[in-house]
Amino acid sequence: MFNRILIANRGEIALRILRCCREMGIEAIVVYSEADRDSLPVMEAADAICIGPATASASYLNEDIIIQAALQKGCDAIHPGYGFLSENADFARKCEENGIVFIGPSADIISRMGDKQAARKLMMENNIPVVPGSKELLNTTEEAVAMAEKIGYPVMLKASAGGGGKGMRQAFNAEEVKSAFETARAEARAAFGNDDMYMEKLIVDPHHIEFQILADKAGNTIYLGERNCSLQKNHQKLLEESPSSIIDEKLRKEMGETAVRAAKAAGYFNAGTIEFILDGSGNYYFIEMNTRIQVEHPVTEEITGIDLIREQIRIACGMNLSLKQEDVKIQRHAIECRINALTPGKVEFVHFPSGYGVRIESHLYSGYEVSPYYDSMIAKVIVTGKTRLETVRRLRRVLEEIVIDGIKTNYDLMYLLSYHPEFLRGNYTTGFWEAHHKQLEDWLTEGLKNNEA
Repeated sequence: MFNRILIANRGEIALRILRCCREMGIEAIVVYSEADRDSLPVMEAADAICIGPATASASYLNEDIIIQAALQKGCDAIHPGYGFLSENADFARKCEENGIVFIGPSADIISRMGDKQAARKLMMENNIPVVPGSKELLNTTEEAVAMAEKIGYPVMLKASAGGGGKGMRQAFNAEEVKSAFETARAEARAAFGNDDMYMEKLIVDPHHIEFQILADKAGNTIYLGERNCSLQKNHQKLLEESPSSIIDEKLRKEMGETAVRAAKAAGYFNAGTIEFILDGSGNYYFIEMNTRIQVEHPVTEEITGIDLIREQIRIACGMNLSLKQEDVKIQRHAIECRINALTPGKVEFVHFPSGYGVRIESHLYSGYEVSPYYDSMIAKVIVTGKTRLETVRRLRRVLEEIVIDGIKTNYDLMYLLSYHPEFLRGNYTTGFWEAHHKQLEDWLTEGLKNNEA
């Protein structure tokens, strides 16, 4: 087992990994930017090292300085968490070249699956259902229009190196394809330094369903159920839950086994996520693979009792999976709600509730300064129950009790969402936010006026 791991991340995920290392008897070293000098991970770690100024490009995305820090501290491995360098093949390769274990898949696998068009092509070759679309990259607007005419409108233009909703545009006719192609391409070039584009048939208002997989280096691969991630705003997830109300046991088994086949086709090892979209007729299609731990991984941990970070570390150390497919049992319901800061600033006071079936993942404390330099997510509320209704009621109770003074957050809006009839029915799609956000915002405005009165 590793003696010392460098955690190349910040915030709640750095704390999550740090706590797991402590439980496993592994010394953990945390890197931090100047803006995070007084952060909880720095306070909690056995040792911490400053890697640069506040901007991510000069600190958490600085591959060479992180490698240097790991070597300086005598670390056996680096855990990248999610975001930042977690899906960066060049960084994984530099780790390998310097004799440091990258806790994740190999650089070659990250490259293979990080190129979304190449991943689509690989899935096609292995009879994994994909959304109808281009098999090769699109180089010109003329090629894009011709492909749209071939597969039929509406279509979605996507950046091959994209992620986080960037480099994606919908188009409903030829003129929109021309405009969308150039706009998405420019956005992808600015965000990822890569403007390769491809096209898919746009499945209108699908369900976004992802399957958590674990695979060791011996080829043992299992799936740990699904997560419904359809509640999104601008392609950014707001809430995730499992199991999904729209999937029965037969479909769950079929999709899970397809996810395993997809992972094996990529030669995958470590924790990963196979993402599908599911249409109203029960047809599902592969859209991408995330070659890292996900923000919403606690949902799966809560319903299965499996520590995914621990399994990641064990696999990276060369150990086989500690369980088989038949050992995976799902007997509870779990929901994760993301709490985002709407403004930066000082947190004057924070209170997170507890109680049966409640898990809070956060790096906040009273007096903490929320920085404008990083992602706006400041906490994750994870609740579990015997049934979905019990879990929703527990979520409401927790959101009622949360106090975060000094900055504006979205938890009031998320509380109102938990009462929306379509959410309560459990059959919501990715079109939920666009269809209902005005109603939710009106409810919020009305509630604030009543409180002032």
